[in-house]
Amino acid sequence: MAINWFPGHMHKARKEIKEVMPQMDLIIEVVDARIPFSSENPLVPALRGDTPLIKVLNKRDLADPDVTGQWQSWLERERGVKTITLTHNQRSEALDILNLAEQLTPNHDRQKSALRVMILGIPNVGKSTLINTLAGRPAAKTGNEPAVTRAQQAIKLPNNILLYDTPGFLWPKLSPAACGYRLAVTGAIRSAVLDFEDVALFTAEYLLAHYPEFLTSRYGLDPLPVDGLAAMDAIAAKRRFFGRGGIPDLHKVSEVLLNEFRAGKLGRISLETPRLIQHETEIALAEAEVQALLDAEKAIADGKKKAKTRRNRKR
Repeated sequence: MAINWFPGHMHKARKEIKEVMPQMDLIIEVVDARIPFSSENPLVPALRGDTPLIKVLNKRDLADPDVTGQWQSWLERERGVKTITLTHNQRSEALDILNLAEQLTPNHDRQKSALRVMILGIPNVGKSTLINTLAGRPAAKTGNEPAVTRAQQAIKLPNNILLYDTPGFLWPKLSPAACGYRLAVTGAIRSAVLDFEDVALFTAEYLLAHYPEFLTSRYGLDPLPVDGLAAMDAIAAKRRFFGRGGIPDLHKVSEVLLNEFRAGKLGRISLETPRLIQHETEIALAEAEVQALLDAEKAIADGKKKAKTRRNRKR
């Protein structure tokens, strides 16, 4: 699915963050534990340099715990990166982030100057809620819709920490293509910019392949359908979602499937693993190489054609 959601305020945010990040002592990036790769911002590694980074895998209670452990080991292979997992509104767990910040910046004297920390996160990963938990007060706006934060703001935290909040922004191109689907499934992209039923179909197919027992348990699909579309038809039959003429109401099925997934009613589900991402990335790179070769061959052919045309004109 091709998604290109990059509103003007997000372009401005990226520019501002690029200017401010070199001044930071520490970076916190909040990602969705169900999609740690798809919900991370690929601009961060290039912008942070050697600045220590805490990866917060939020919404741990919605993700597959075994897969979350795999992601923590995978992410911490990178130099200067530490991970921590959180559930919603757990203040004691959230405060562990401040302790980890101290461990990662042992040479900073907070009596002389505040520890400057930038917090990043794409829309709808729970960044603003985490900020309010750390601050112990409503310091950042929160909401169920993506992109609530629109401008940078500095927030004072205990132990002389100055936290720079940033707007939640996506990046211009989502790659591999499945990342766009996963972001849509979890609600990081507004419904207005995607095909709702297409996203639900992706969800149904993924669940059939990786968590079939959850479909059986939640919707009573026994035997299991052969594919995602058949699964959506079966859910329509179980929930009696029919339109005129007894046609399955796939839009209603899509609403129920996505809403129940996001609420955790299907079970603890992760939409990607390190191995899956490795495989998809390899395929994407191979496809990009093939496309580059095709583009080069076309450019050569076009050049020869133009040269031939010029020679004919001279005659």
